[in-house]
Amino acid sequence: MATRRTGSIDGRRGTILPALADRLSLFASPTFAAMALVTGFLSDGEPGMLCTTAAASPLTGMAAMYALMSAFHLAPWLRLIAEWRSPLQQ
Repeated sequence: MATRRTGSIDGRRGTILPALADRLSLFASPTFAAMALVTGFLSDGEPGMLCTTAAASPLTGMAAMYALMSAFHLAPWLRLIAEWRSPLQQ
């Protein structure tokens, strides 16, 4: 038994895609935080193959970059927390 689609999803696309983008943006910060932890714990302290100098500061390297990327991508989480808290404060 074949099913036929009637109509289009253009009406839904206007609501589905922004909602999907909002949810997808929530994955960036935890992903970068996990990458920072894994890189920090599993790195042997040696600079990468493409690095030309040894790390002079603990703020250099991939773990620090992932931690900064995680911090930069916190905005969707902060916005979500603010939305959750706003009904409680009214």
